[in-house]
Amino acid sequence: MDAKLTLSFDKDIVERAKKYAAEQNISLSRLIEHLLTQVTAKPYPSLEDFPISDWVRMISEGEIEYKKTPPSSRKSSKEDFFSNKK
Repeated sequence: MDAKLTLSFDKDIVERAKKYAAEQNISLSRLIEHLLTQVTAKPYPSLEDFPISDWVRMISEGEIEYKKTPPSSRKSSKEDFFSNKK
């Protein structure tokens, strides 16, 4: 059963949240419901203890290292493309 709730947020945050919800194909109400479900799923002593994505945590703690491959020549890229297409 749904219950109505009145909340107040900064106007810019509301606009960004609406855009994000639309990109996710959900309503802003369901987005907020999802976030509240996550917050209340376990007893977190504080907001700092609230879990964030493992990927974000690894990046923030420096566990992930991105390695870029050197750019290849146009000819070798073309050869790779056609050899993989077979």
